[in-house]
Amino acid sequence: MSKEVTAANFDQEVIKSNIPVLVDFWAPWCAPCRMVGPIIDALGTEYNGRVKVVKCDIQQNQAVAVRYGIRSIPTVTLFHGGRPIGTLIGARAKSDYENLIKKAEN
Repeated sequence: MSKEVTAANFDQEVIKSNIPVLVDFWAPWCAPCRMVGPIIDALGTEYNGRVKVVKCDIQQNQAVAVRYGIRSIPTVTLFHGGRPIGTLIGARAKSDYENLIKKAEN
């Protein structure tokens, strides 16, 4: 499962995390976001303890979206060491997200 993050706790949950964090920037009205949601949730379960998987509703947290230049959703960004190290835009296959996560392992 994935956890919801907000502008109020984004830095604590993502930037200051001691493990890599996969952030799904999404909105409830976005059909491709809803398609990706179960994949993101599955990754949260599979990588539990190794990678933190969170979701950020850009409609409710516009400051975070602006801060990271989110212009299209879904956008999934991998953060490691407090900075973004890879991004995928649009609905993708699970293997694409797994390959993104592997960037943090190298």
